[in-house]
Amino acid sequence: MINTFFYDEELGYDGTQLRSHFALEKFKIYGNSLVAFIGPCRVDLGNMVDIEDVLNDEPISSDKMIHFILEVFNSDLEKSVLYQRMLITEIYKGIVLNINNDAKLVGDDIFCFDKKLSVSIATVSPVSSLCHTGINITIKGAPIEVSSLDDIKIDPVKFAGFVLDNFKKEYFGIQKAISKVRAVK
Repeated sequence: MINTFFYDEELGYDGTQLRSHFALEKFKIYGNSLVAFIGPCRVDLGNMVDIEDVLNDEPISSDKMIHFILEVFNSDLEKSVLYQRMLITEIYKGIVLNINNDAKLVGDDIFCFDKKLSVSIATVSPVSSLCHTGINITIKGAPIEVSSLDDIKIDPVKFAGFVLDNFKKEYFGIQKAISKVRAVK
């Protein structure tokens, strides 16, 4: 089972939220969870999880993003990356359903108009797999040229709901697929 939740007050992301039990501490949500909130993003190099970004001196910032934080317990780094790809695929499907232009999914990145729309990272804590994915709502405050939900006229609150609902359905479908088969000899 996975719990989903949209926090309807502004909340910023600085990288420190990508930790075990964030959803429990902030929203009182126990267990596996995917939470979403809207707010600015300012991740300096000291809070950066992506070592490649640190080596390239590429902090992340945006004046307004939808942030998704996923936590799944009893999981390893490989599963964390697989969950990350599952989340980014659900986000991409939402983009493609809403627009009819050149949206592209490349690994764990989404591009619109050949400009980056998303940031995403997966990691692990001692007790869980973690993922943060941020989707630009505006182009303001980004250190590079980016695309945004404003550019493609997608309502961020409705979009967050779509992603939360569809990720939950996909997660449930995977759990059902696991539980309905028997082992072979």
